[in-house]
Amino acid sequence: MKIKYFLFAVILISALQSCVVMSPKKHKALLAERDSLLTRATTLDEEVAKLKDDTASLNRQLRSLNTNYKSLNNNYNASSNKVSQLSADLQKREARLKEVEEILRKRDEATSALKDKLQKALLGFQQSGLSVDIRNGKVYVSLTDKLLFPSGSIVIDEKGKQALNQLAAVLNKEADINLSVEGHTDNKKVKNLGQIKDNWDLSVLRATSVSRYLTEVEKIAPERVTATGKGEFQPIDTADTPEALSKNRRIEIVLTPKLDELYNLIKQ
Repeated sequence: MKIKYFLFAVILISALQSCVVMSPKKHKALLAERDSLLTRATTLDEEVAKLKDDTASLNRQLRSLNTNYKSLNNNYNASSNKVSQLSADLQKREARLKEVEEILRKRDEATSALKDKLQKALLGFQQSGLSVDIRNGKVYVSLTDKLLFPSGSIVIDEKGKQALNQLAAVLNKEADINLSVEGHTDNKKVKNLGQIKDNWDLSVLRATSVSRYLTEVEKIAPERVTATGKGEFQPIDTADTPEALSKNRRIEIVLTPKLDELYNLIKQ
C-alpha cells in the first residue's frame, strides 16, 4: 500500500505543477497512466508480501537445517569417539591374541621335545607295554598293568620300578611339568582282593602307589603330582577280548606344562 500511495502522490503533484489546462484526451491518458501505475503498485505490494513470506520460510528452514547439522555433528563426534575406542580395544585384543598364540606355540614345542626325550629314555620298555603320545597338548605315558604290577596287586614290581626310574630321570629335569597319575581297569569284577571293593578302588590304589613311588623314592615334588582313579569307565578298547581287556588295564601318567603365564594373560 505504501508504494501505491507514493505513486498516487507523484501523479497528483505532477498534475498540480502543470499550469496548462489539459484537454479531455490528455486527462483521460493521465487517468489511464494513473490506473496502470496503481495496478503495478498493487502487484509490487503483493510481491513484497510474498518475498517477506518466502524470507520467513527460508529463515525457518535455515534454523531447522542448523539444528539438524548440530545434531548430526554431535552424533558424528560420538560415533567417531566410539570407533576410536573400538579400534583401540581391537588392537589390544589382537596383541593379547598374539601373546597367547606365542605361548601356545612354545607349549607345543616344549611338549614335542618332552615326548622325544621320554621316548628315548623309555625305549627299552616300549616292547613291554609302554607308549608315549601327545593328546590335546599333553604328553601321555601309558604303562600296562603287567609292566607295573603282578596280577591283582597294587605293589609295583621291579620291572615297573625301572620304568618309573627312567621316567623320573627326565621329569626331575623338567620342573615346569605337572603329573596326573590315572589308574584304569578293565570291566571284569574284582575277585579275592581283600579290602579292595571294586575296580574303582583298584584303579585309585594303583594310581596312589605309582604317585608315592615317584614322590618318595624318585623325589619328584609332591605338589606336581595328582593321583586319580578312573576305574573301568574310560576304556581304550571296548571289545570283550583278552587283548582289549589288557589294553584297558593300565596306568596313564599325563604330563601337562605349567601354563601360569597363559592363565595370567587370560585374567588380564
